[in-house]
Amino acid sequence: MEVTIEKFNEVYLRIKCEPGVAKELSEFFTFEVPNAKFMPSVRSRLWDGKIRLFSPGTGKIYLGLLPYVRRFLATQGHKIKYGEGIRASRGIEKDLVKKFVNKISKSLKVRDYQLDAIHHIINNDRGLILSPTGSGKSFIIYALIRYYVDLLPDKKILVVVPTTSLVEQMYTDFADYGWFPDEHCHRLYSGYDKNTPKEVIISTWQSIYKMPKQYFSQFGAVFIDECHLAKAKSLTGIMTKLHDCQYRIGTTGTLDGTEVHQLVLEGLFAKCKKVTTTTKLIQAKQLSDLHISCIVLDHVKANRKNRTYQEEMEYLSTHRLRNLFITKLVETLEGNTLVLAQYIEKQLVPLCLMIIDRCADKNPHLVYGATPTEEREQIRAIVEQNDNSIVVASYGTFSMGINIRRLHNIVFASPYKSQIKVLQSIGRGLRTSENKEGLKVFDISDDLSYNNKQNFTLKHFGARIEIYNKEEFDYKILPVKLKG
Repeated sequence: MEVTIEKFNEVYLRIKCEPGVAKELSEFFTFEVPNAKFMPSVRSRLWDGKIRLFSPGTGKIYLGLLPYVRRFLATQGHKIKYGEGIRASRGIEKDLVKKFVNKISKSLKVRDYQLDAIHHIINNDRGLILSPTGSGKSFIIYALIRYYVDLLPDKKILVVVPTTSLVEQMYTDFADYGWFPDEHCHRLYSGYDKNTPKEVIISTWQSIYKMPKQYFSQFGAVFIDECHLAKAKSLTGIMTKLHDCQYRIGTTGTLDGTEVHQLVLEGLFAKCKKVTTTTKLIQAKQLSDLHISCIVLDHVKANRKNRTYQEEMEYLSTHRLRNLFITKLVETLEGNTLVLAQYIEKQLVPLCLMIIDRCADKNPHLVYGATPTEEREQIRAIVEQNDNSIVVASYGTFSMGINIRRLHNIVFASPYKSQIKVLQSIGRGLRTSENKEGLKVFDISDDLSYNNKQNFTLKHFGARIEIYNKEEFDYKILPVKLKG
């Protein structure tokens, strides 16, 4: 059968085909959401827990999924006819891109994979760049912004980041690269005007996702940094409102490993391009050496029993001897240390007070969601200028996107399964700096196995080990008996 594929707008393709082919496409592009069975909407039967990327009714599917659509139809033996708007890459020579990048980065040595990523985006108008923490992702964004500012004199550039800290950091990075952000860039979050004559708007998604579609018509190019968060409806909403925005770039340090997550992102942007790996950057001495100590706390039999996940997290977060063990560990570490925990009132604050009590000379700082952006930046600056300080922070504020070069130790005080959170957290300390031999990570887990059944967080530890093996990280497992 003949199937026609045409470009509907900058968000969607439209596929014209027989009902039988539409049914095949619908089935192929339908996925079960991981752990959907635990969601209230599924339990109450309001939703079947599946995401359908192709609509048989409208024939629409995300434009970025064209390679998958093409491959599926070809394997099914269907003849493909391309309609208006479907074209190949621009065919721009890499040497021309190299000349442009060298022109805007005279004081910087651009790495080959950065140039490859920039060339790939310019050549295809869009892209999803997978570039690990410390690989210079912000420079890739900067170079592309400079390109599109010249290309689109009558349009603005939108850059969306997850947090206010990252707004400020990107603003500072652009200045470090030799640009003048005061002249060209407008920061947008609470307290800032949503309208500006400047060419580039750097915003958190919270600040703009409720804006009407008309607001987004001013943008000719969009960048979503840390775009693994684009699975949230708010960011997906932003991308669909940008239906006339031709240049669409997503960047991230990691994906969560699920097929449906990656396909949604590739649909919104383009097929994922992995530019390098953390292991390659470490081998090239572009990132610090990494050593992971996996400390497995063996709890006494009296404290082992069947618990729900929430009961187990409550027990571990409030366990005084466990927090005391973490405090003593932090006390022995040399260099700047970042301690990450999950629950603010139950663990983060009490743990910070214990650390202050034993390590007052290291001037410990507490950072969580309520900490003002300016204060976070001040703390980051203090750590950069010292060799023996401590930051106790929530995963949400310091696991993603915050650059601290002079970070020597990271302690995972709360068990975490998320591949994104684990890799992003490790990435906080992999940047190189003077007088820094490497990064030490202390991954603390707990053995509460009962009746030959592993507890929840011990299973999560097993998932983190799989991540370490996949990334080829150097780690060792150290069992420790926790008395009481």
